[in-house]
Formats: sequence, structure tokens, C-alpha cells
Amino acid sequence: MRRIPHSMYDSLFSVAQLVLVTNALLAVTCAPLVLLLVTTDPSLSWPLLAVAAAATGPGVAGSFAAFRAHREGERGVVRPFFRGLARVWGRALGVSALVTAVVVVAIVDLFVLVPTGPGAVAGPVLVVLVVIAIGTGMVQLAALVEAPTARFTDLLRASAATAVRRWPFTLVSLAAAGAQAGVFVMAPALAIGLTASACLYVVWAGARHSLQPVLRPAAA
Repeated sequence: MRRIPHSMYDSLFSVAQLVLVTNALLAVTCAPLVLLLVTTDPSLSWPLLAVAAAATGPGVAGSFAAFRAHREGERGVVRPFFRGLARVWGRALGVSALVTAVVVVAIVDLFVLVPTGPGAVAGPVLVVLVVIAIGTGMVQLAALVEAPTARFTDLLRASAATAVRRWPFTLVSLAAAGAQAGVFVMAPALAIGLTASACLYVVWAGARHSLQPVLRPAAA
């Protein structure tokens, strides 16, 4: 019987550690949103949910920093997570707050306009706006981790253009986020404890790959 190399066990342990520890750190940094989703009716508590969602950017950016460090050979998770969070938390908070504001305004307008005549025209436009806003936010959080010293407005423009031009990757990221939402509805414990980091890894990998043409000239 062929023995399994020790390096394979080491790799599996490293991945398991990345998944479990990142999920725990996400649960802590995004605790207000998680608690509201678990304990309240979203249709009634959506203003509070919007405020809580606006504060999730730093936790997501910290997760992206942990993924980046792991890909570069870092064995730990906690230190890269908080190191990345500390470097970009203010701008990451700005990203999540901006995306949340756009999404909330668009959804409110959608519910107001759909029953009216202009809703047939405005509805699809607002849906596209929501998709672009969320896709841009995902890419920009990844860009903040890759280029923490770049100007916020430059990253915003580059991220919006990247999210639209590399739309297949954006759709995959949105599909991963949608799948995570479905898992959360069906099994919140599973979503919080296991699949959250897997979903974010898909988002980060797609955004990072999409950003390479933009980041490579900057690095050069």
C-alpha cells in the first residue's frame, strides 16, 4: 500500500486551518450582521441590516489578506488577517458603505417604481446597477489588499472597469455569493462555520485574476 506523503497531510492541515480560522475571524468582525440575520426578520430590520452590512468591508479585506498570505506560503492566518485589516480598514469600510448605500437606494427605488409605468424601464436598469455595484465592491476590496497605497478613487475606477470588462469572473463571484446566501438560509451554522471563507476565496481569486492587467503595470 502506497504511503501518503507527509507534505500532503501538511497541505491539508494548512487549508483546513485557513478555512476554519478565517470563518471564525469573519464571524467576529461581521458579528452585528450575522446576529441580525439570525435573530430578526430581514423584511422588518432591513435598515439595521444595511448599517451592519456597511461595516463588513474590513472583515472581508482581512480575509483577502489572509488568502494572499497563504498563497505566498504564510502558515498562520490570524496575523495576516489583522495585518491586512489594519492596513486598509478605513478604505475597506468606505467601500462597503458606498456599495451598501447604492444597493439600498436602488432596491428602494425598485420597489417604488415597479408598480408604476416607469418601472418597466427603470427596473432592469436598477438591477444592473445593483449587480455592478456589488461586483465593483468585490473587486475593489481585493484591489485594496493588492495595492494598499494606491489612491481610493483610482482603485474605484479601475475596479468598476474591471468588474464590467471581466464580467465572467464577476458573475462567478456573484454566483458564489448567492450560493452562500442560500446556504445561510438553509443552514446558518454551516454557512458561518465552513462555507463563508470558501465563498470569499472564490471571490478573491476571481477578482485578483481580473485585476492582474491593471496591477502589473503599477507594480512595474
